[in-house]
Amino acid sequence: MTARLIKNGIIITAADMYAADVLIKGGIIAKIGKELDSEADETIDASGMYVFPGGVDPHTHLEMPFGGTVTADDFATGTQAAAFGGTTTIVDFCLTTKGKPLKSAIEDWHNKARDKAVIDYGFHLMIGEINDEVLAELPSVVKEEGITSLKVFMAYKNVFQADDGTLFRTMLAAKELGAMVMVHAENGDVIEFLIHKALEEGNTAPIYHALTRPSIIEGEATGRAAKLAALAGARLYVVHVTCAEAVQQIAEARNQGADVWGETCPQYLVLDQSYLEKPDFEGAKYVWSPPLREASHQEALWRALKSGQLQTLGSDQCSFNFEGQKDLGIGDFSKIPNGGPTIEDRFSLFFSEGVTKGRISLNEFVDIVSTRSAKLFGLFPRKGTIAVGSDADIVIFDPHAERTLSVATHHMNVDYNPYEGMQVTGVPISVLSRGEFVIQDQQFVGSLGAGRYLKRTPYQHGVEINFTGASEAGGKQKVKQ
Repeated sequence: MTARLIKNGIIITAADMYAADVLIKGGIIAKIGKELDSEADETIDASGMYVFPGGVDPHTHLEMPFGGTVTADDFATGTQAAAFGGTTTIVDFCLTTKGKPLKSAIEDWHNKARDKAVIDYGFHLMIGEINDEVLAELPSVVKEEGITSLKVFMAYKNVFQADDGTLFRTMLAAKELGAMVMVHAENGDVIEFLIHKALEEGNTAPIYHALTRPSIIEGEATGRAAKLAALAGARLYVVHVTCAEAVQQIAEARNQGADVWGETCPQYLVLDQSYLEKPDFEGAKYVWSPPLREASHQEALWRALKSGQLQTLGSDQCSFNFEGQKDLGIGDFSKIPNGGPTIEDRFSLFFSEGVTKGRISLNEFVDIVSTRSAKLFGLFPRKGTIAVGSDADIVIFDPHAERTLSVATHHMNVDYNPYEGMQVTGVPISVLSRGEFVIQDQQFVGSLGAGRYLKRTPYQHGVEINFTGASEAGGKQKVKQ
């Protein structure tokens, strides 16, 4: 493999910012320092650029069946778009079917990704039921498959939703196995009632998707899950937090010593409920669950990211075309496929709205968009940082370049961009996965199937990293989570 040297850039990690060069050998960061030219076959000039660890997106849905259709982006188009956007690792959600072995669902997802993914990937596993068969399979899922996060839906009644007993028993099992439990936190029973009531009253437009899923019931479900996690002594991760009520529940649980973590998504930071009121059914483009909220919730989310009450940023990539998929819900908002395309724009949107506008620091940006997810989901220090011995997943990023987000220029396989016309500052120029270019000078140069499946380890509160070679860090260090 080619030995590559990235020169003259500013290295940014979750903890540090410094000028140094990065030598890559065998897909691994071999040295960090100065005067390393003689060891390189190829030199990459990163003058004026930030050198970031590749983004880790903890929340994607590629080639996922939902509502009688399948998401428009598969592991080929989805991971290419992710790479264009600066993401080098994703963790996708593997959906299970009641009555079928967990391993059959996992194999289905391996088949979806194999020979398609251009960046590395792992899986979360949905748990829709708990019985003796499921409990018997879970140890091998965690230890052999390296799937260390289990997803329970508290919403989508009669589709994905599990009851509280299933959630609690999953938490107990996960605690024993060292796994993380993830929840989609909305009160599905109340939502089901409100949807039927709205439709009976003739309210069918996309805005009623939001009005039948009020923020208070996201807060209620988040608090319920947090209390159950505390009772079980389990580790809980709340996906796609949208509102002040949910943030408050997470903060209170953490203040009481519960092992609870929270994720939000770019769409909830920059878009609001008014988008669902766009005429000519265009509001359907913005139907996600949980829904977009009134703009007042955005500041609560930004404050929570800054203060550490929320810790990660997922894309919740779940793309459906406006024509031919979203329009399944014309005349009935409950039939609009839920989800939108964000995997490509997550990194730049967060940099532009967060760092450029002074809401978060550069180090906080890296932690939220990469490092913390790598730690929580058993990928650190292999992923999520720039350190000797880590995979050479690197983004060479121009912090001053500007681009306009648009369906005309994005690389997702979907016929609209929810951020159409939005200007962002900060653009990934080149992206390397394990030392090989996937994106070079904003052109795709990767290969289908080059991405590897990642077996993950249970989250640890501290991990020993053995730094070798000429790294400026040097020696053996305890890295705190």
